[in-house]
Amino acid sequence: MHPLLRRRLRQGALFMGVILLIELLDEIVYGAREAAWPLIRDDLGLNYVQIGLLIGIPGLLASFIEPFIGILGDIGYRRRLILGGGLSFALSLLLTGLSADFGLLLASFILFYPSSGAFVNLAQAALMDHQPDRHEHNMARWTLAGSLGVVLGPLVLGAAVLLGAGWRGLFLGFGLLSLLAVVMAWRLHITEAQGDAESPGSLRDGLVGAWNALRRGSVLRWLILLQFADLMMDVLLGYLALYFVDVARVSEAEAGIAVAVWTGIGLIGDILLIPLLERVRGLTYLRLSAWINLLLFPAFLLAEPLPLKLVLLALLGFFNAGWYSVLQGSLYSAMPGQSGTVMTVGSVTGLIGSLIPLLVGLLAEQFGLGMAMWALLLGPVALVIGLPRRYEER
Repeated sequence: MHPLLRRRLRQGALFMGVILLIELLDEIVYGAREAAWPLIRDDLGLNYVQIGLLIGIPGLLASFIEPFIGILGDIGYRRRLILGGGLSFALSLLLTGLSADFGLLLASFILFYPSSGAFVNLAQAALMDHQPDRHEHNMARWTLAGSLGVVLGPLVLGAAVLLGAGWRGLFLGFGLLSLLAVVMAWRLHITEAQGDAESPGSLRDGLVGAWNALRRGSVLRWLILLQFADLMMDVLLGYLALYFVDVARVSEAEAGIAVAVWTGIGLIGDILLIPLLERVRGLTYLRLSAWINLLLFPAFLLAEPLPLKLVLLALLGFFNAGWYSVLQGSLYSAMPGQSGTVMTVGSVTGLIGSLIPLLVGLLAEQFGLGMAMWALLLGPVALVIGLPRRYEER
């Protein structure tokens, strides 16, 4: 092999490895934090209203900041935003570990959300521009890194508790690891957005470009389908433990097993998706898996014996692997040269999509969680109806 080719391959592998490490770290932090809520609550004496504010306010504020981050990432500031966002990301985790009361913890979370947007989401945009003809394939690798992180997060928290470091020590460690990730990213050659006719030249141009993108049918299709698909991903995961305890009438430990089944089998599906996309078109797989989940989900809700319910849940987790990868990859392909603006338009529709869990909660309050879960069936229904009939239509 020619030395120049070998060096380029080595640089490409290093680039992808560091970018995927950033996503892995972000999702480990997310998984650990979600598992650490009982410890954080008891340590700081938080009530449910405060926990709700900690979850809701940072995301809401970030929804107004991240659109500008995405556009700036397309007009020559991507490298600076990734590195600066990484430093803020690390600082927010250090502040979380040092928090002694609700106010400081809230401040650390408010800093964390937009920092993650700059550090992690723009890293995803850089990965998409690294190989613009392999959006689906690289999104599959990105999703696999994230799924692995979500699974590892609670395990890392458990190890920290057993070793006596607790949740505080763990988040301080996360902060130091994040600084190391920033150093590794600083050594990368991070290119700015690819220039083409649609690339913004200024912040104003970027805002106009984002608005124009939101008016294009091909972009709106993927944005809407992403929000509906999330019904069978994060929304289902958010209510899964409650469903097993309140509807299936199992213990909290058994509900924890159900969540582990969902995330673990989903991880296996993400692993297998990578070689699958080398042989099968992403939309072909997505349409088939949507039909399968359209049949599996009602069977899961109607099944009564716990073992059967867990088997059906495992199949659901396996067959919805790749939904985010294919849909997000298609969104990037629909917006060539605007990878940062993808983050902007996603933040706009994400703000609307963030109301979906609340709507499910309202339905559960009015009709019971068992009935409310049927609303999640809109996820595969939307994919079956909304996916283009021919691959070239994307």
